[in-house]
Amino acid sequence: MTDAPAIVVLGPSALETAKQIQTALPRGEIHGHAARVGGAEVTFDVAVDHLREMFAEGRPIIGICAAGILIRALGSLVNSKRNEPPVVAVAEDGSAVVPLLGGHRGANDLARQIADALNVIPAITTAGDLRFGVALDAPPEGWTLANPVHAKDAMAALLSGERARFTGGIPWLEESGVPCAADGKVQLVSSVHKETGSPTKLIYHPRTLALGVGCERDCAAAELIELVEQTLAAHNLAAESVALVCSLDLKADETALHTLAERLSVPARFFTSKELNDQTPRLKNPSDVVLKEVGCPGVAEGAALASSGPQGRLIVEKTKSKRATCAIALAPSPIDLSTVGRARGRLSVVGVGPGSKDWRSAEAVSLLSAATDWVGYGLYLDLISDLRSNIREHRFELGEEEKRVRHALELAGEGRDVALVCSGDAGIYAMASLVYELLDADSMIAPVSDAANRAEIIVAPGISALQAAAARAGAPLGHDFCAISLSDLLTPWEVIEKRLKAAAEGDFVVTLYNPRSRRRLSQFEQALAIIRSHRPKSTPVIVASSLGREDEDVAVTTLAELDPEQVDMMSVVLIGATETRRIGTHERIRVYTPRGYDAKEPRP
Repeated sequence: MTDAPAIVVLGPSALETAKQIQTALPRGEIHGHAARVGGAEVTFDVAVDHLREMFAEGRPIIGICAAGILIRALGSLVNSKRNEPPVVAVAEDGSAVVPLLGGHRGANDLARQIADALNVIPAITTAGDLRFGVALDAPPEGWTLANPVHAKDAMAALLSGERARFTGGIPWLEESGVPCAADGKVQLVSSVHKETGSPTKLIYHPRTLALGVGCERDCAAAELIELVEQTLAAHNLAAESVALVCSLDLKADETALHTLAERLSVPARFFTSKELNDQTPRLKNPSDVVLKEVGCPGVAEGAALASSGPQGRLIVEKTKSKRATCAIALAPSPIDLSTVGRARGRLSVVGVGPGSKDWRSAEAVSLLSAATDWVGYGLYLDLISDLRSNIREHRFELGEEEKRVRHALELAGEGRDVALVCSGDAGIYAMASLVYELLDADSMIAPVSDAANRAEIIVAPGISALQAAAARAGAPLGHDFCAISLSDLLTPWEVIEKRLKAAAEGDFVVTLYNPRSRRRLSQFEQALAIIRSHRPKSTPVIVASSLGREDEDVAVTTLAELDPEQVDMMSVVLIGATETRRIGTHERIRVYTPRGYDAKEPRP
């Protein structure tokens, strides 16, 4: 799921307004009706279905259409204002901006931003926003309301004339139009400690606690979580005030640490040993043993102090379990995560299919949209240009596979979110295997850096060329099949020949990748000769080129009639087994390989 707003356009007359809105919301994506709107980043066929799907995912929606369209599409899905995403209606000509749903979950703020860009006044109707310029149940980033169920009662009291009493310092409320008095009936409390709220007492937890942790390699997540939860409880600290989990960069790939961060719904950040060494004068429990082992005298305390800043202070000293430690520091204001440590990098090896955006998986789109950097062969990056926004591209030529994968891993080692873009499926004749080969300490290839080794690796599958070609032609892969690359750049031809003979003798449907290039003309003909010695001349052959692109071509022929000149490096060739059949007329030939159902005994 992404929180990037979807700017939904139903007709061409609204596209100009959508572009104005996107200028004000750079992360916004223009979604257009496939049959009516050109140039949209995301297309859809049925507007109602698309709107409901995004609403269910929790994605902010900006509909440039009549408010009634959004109401009728989404009305049946609305059940709780605490769960609904922001929904804003905008007139096609930009003359009106109306937050319909999720006003206190970002819709009012979105409406203000859009209205500013369109030079109009937003039609905000929520009472608290109108009277006081603030919503009690929508604290800004860095703050959490512990008892949102009571926000409506507290606001009602203020709207009826009661005054507020502030405790602990809540700048964004104190600077608003909320009426206040020393003896105010409505208490608005800021605290990092657990407190009980009520209809007249709202508890706000500022994210000012830095949770530093350390652990032995492969420490059980349950042990670390138990240590932290017991420590928070012992000091009556609210988990909602924890801003992050932080540690030494050597622990960036420690599963227990990331499981803890997920449990607390906070990010994890990491520091070098040098950065933690700088905190040595502030440590309460420096250790020569730890210094000798990891290069700094304190991991948990050091990371907590580094995250809390120079004005931060340690409020919970290093606390131990058998294999883990934790410490907690308090910052004077909510911690700005963009300035603290470094995130664990992520490398997503993404298969985007043969070329058509209709063949991309939802996971692939999500990972590509979330990435800070794209790495890949230039043609592959061009195939996903419709998803490009503020993403850095790193383009490589054909033949630079190791260079491109190494570069992607090192970028991830720097803490970036990197997508290594592959055509087809990432694990079929693509870059996923090379990623793991570079990470394999026993590999003969020069290793990547330690930081790159600690990056998170995700492999996102895609539709392979053999699947796409088979689907276009019918169902030739209905029984056992294999795939063989004819490129002998990395595999000796003698090995390829051996595999071809085995596949031919085994009567597999054979898919040939990299069949023929300007420099490799004889290998394809040799492969055909091997297969022809085990197949009838009438065996169906499919030659598919540029699948999913404008110049796509899928031809069905036979082993006897196949012309090698039809084939190049953009082609994939599927050669049938002895049981593979052709059906249909010349204009509509389909190929399939029966599984053997005709041999089954009839059912009684």
